[in-house]
Amino acid sequence: MNPLFKYIITQTVKKRLKKKELQSFQFEQIFLNVKVEINHILRDSFFILLGVLSAGFGLKGFLLPNKFLDGGAMGISLIIAEISIIPLSILIVAVNIPFLIMGRYSISKQFAVRSIVAIVLLATAVHFIPFPVVTEDKLLIAVFGGFFLGLGIGLAIRGGSVIDGTEVLAIFISRRTSMSIGDVILVFNVFIFGIAAYVFSIEVSLYAMLTYLAASKTVDFVVSGIEEYVGVTIISEKSEEIRKAILEKMGRGCTVYYGKKGHSSEDTEILYTLITRLELAKLHTETDKIDKNAFIVMHSIKDAKGGMIKKRALK
Repeated sequence: MNPLFKYIITQTVKKRLKKKELQSFQFEQIFLNVKVEINHILRDSFFILLGVLSAGFGLKGFLLPNKFLDGGAMGISLIIAEISIIPLSILIVAVNIPFLIMGRYSISKQFAVRSIVAIVLLATAVHFIPFPVVTEDKLLIAVFGGFFLGLGIGLAIRGGSVIDGTEVLAIFISRRTSMSIGDVILVFNVFIFGIAAYVFSIEVSLYAMLTYLAASKTVDFVVSGIEEYVGVTIISEKSEEIRKAILEKMGRGCTVYYGKKGHSSEDTEILYTLITRLELAKLHTETDKIDKNAFIVMHSIKDAKGGMIKKRALK
């Protein structure tokens, strides 16, 4: 381990311990937990930074110079920027503030803080970085502008944050109505494209739809095809500890069922839980703290209703 990295972890552990006297094995466990947390923070920060650069390139290299639009909160920012003198960098932050407030209460404080940092970085990149203008071909602008913007959004999600607050709004509304997350996003974007058609032209609105489709498909690809919810199956020798972490630290329900290992016919516990894709980074962090070799299988779930999905807030 890098000496500087080890020193940072050690100092962090000492601050957490304060004046408590713990056994050596307890210190080692806390040291391991802090190491995992810092590793995941560095990895998530890398994803967020890469996502910000990709989204910034999509905006300034394709969409902005050619007055193209997108869906979601970014679409609102682009529309206002086109009809006013307010800089887009300011609008990106201002338009997303209400969504981040929702995220603070419907998801978690950590998620909201990460998203604020990511959105401020995106606004800074759009304002200061001189990305080159790539093309003036409308079809290429719509497809590749949407691709790089979607790549940025997807990478930010992989880092446990968002740079477009539409999904946060969808989660917030779906918990208070009978609408699914997908329905909310669809209605929201139909409204945005309708405004674009009225303010600008139907052609601009149609290109905005194409940009949005390219961005949304790229987001799905970056996050491994996962849509609103993810079903996760975990097999580990430390299944009981992982079960408690899912219940206590993530506030999620968990089902335990039993099976046999194929190579040894030994009995084993199998955990199954359902989470949103925004919680994947948190789940991986908590699982790695307990068992880095745990076998994890994830598959996409179109939507879910009832149980702890609607009744408890995300942690």
